[in-house]
Amino acid sequence: MKKLIAILAAVVLTAACGGGGGPVRPPDGGTPTGTNQISGAGATFPYPIYSKWFSDYNKLHPNVEINYQSIGSGGGIRQLIERTVFFGASDQPMTDEMLAKAPAPILHFPTVLGAVVPVYNIEGLSTQIKFTGPILADIFLGKITRWNDPALAKINPGVSLPSGTITVVHRSDGSGTTFVWVDYLSKISPEWKQKVGASSSVNWPVGVGGKGNEGVAGLVKQTPASLGYVELVYALQNKISYGAVQNEAGEFVSPEVKSVTAAAAGAMPTMPKDFRVSITNSPGQGAYPISSFTWILLYESPDDKAKGQTLNDFMKWALTDGQKAAADLGYAPLPEEMVPMELEQLNRIKVQ
Repeated sequence: MKKLIAILAAVVLTAACGGGGGPVRPPDGGTPTGTNQISGAGATFPYPIYSKWFSDYNKLHPNVEINYQSIGSGGGIRQLIERTVFFGASDQPMTDEMLAKAPAPILHFPTVLGAVVPVYNIEGLSTQIKFTGPILADIFLGKITRWNDPALAKINPGVSLPSGTITVVHRSDGSGTTFVWVDYLSKISPEWKQKVGASSSVNWPVGVGGKGNEGVAGLVKQTPASLGYVELVYALQNKISYGAVQNEAGEFVSPEVKSVTAAAAGAMPTMPKDFRVSITNSPGQGAYPISSFTWILLYESPDDKAKGQTLNDFMKWALTDGQKAAADLGYAPLPEEMVPMELEQLNRIKVQ
């Protein structure tokens, strides 16, 4: 854990020094002659590992500088469609409708897996709180309003839950993290599916909004008796308590690399060729139920072939050697059998 926190702190420092998602510079701060600069934007969920990847790859290839703006999945998809960035990143696979708006075919490449976790701020409580999907749905619907509600107390015997009102915190921006969260709630709560549904941006029945995973984490951390959702790495960075969630098998599972990997394993037998898949509420034993891939989105025929080849080379590295950094940053690496499938799809990108 000390190693993990140290690495996370280094990533946060890099982000702060770079202006929060700005360009990753060479070690000496200069710009080498002939630098191939590539811009991308999108999900905040994978920003810590993308920041590390782009920095590490730059050290191996000083002439390659990849700039990534952590603006949310919705913004990344929009900028990719408008071609104001060379690549996009999203925690939500693009829908058929989104793909139809793009000027050319776009391919999806899962990069790592992560967990979206319920984070809370209850002073003096050291025991991890357990949640079920229906309870989380009812809290975000505004039906459960207090921490000591009988439904929560029943599955947390012996835990001294406070009587205070729950302050719900959610994303205010278009967000793949939101999509993962509400996609899960839609699967386990018919009422949520009917009233709110699953999208990167929804009409929230209750709560206050924060921009990005960073904004939600900050609001939860400063608001007593609050409950929100963020990607696991942001809970670890901010030292915020997070809960265990009951999976389809009836187990209360804490988010960690092993339980996220178990969720991915359940999706492999039916993995679609375009990799657009949801793995929330996976049926596997030991699977954390609010798990997801995160994707880098690339045009099949990039308008700049040289940049296309450079990013293709980077993706090959990220899908192989880059996977070694995943666990230390709180992500799960891709299933081994999935990597050759993605490398084969990379060959579809027209770089000549």
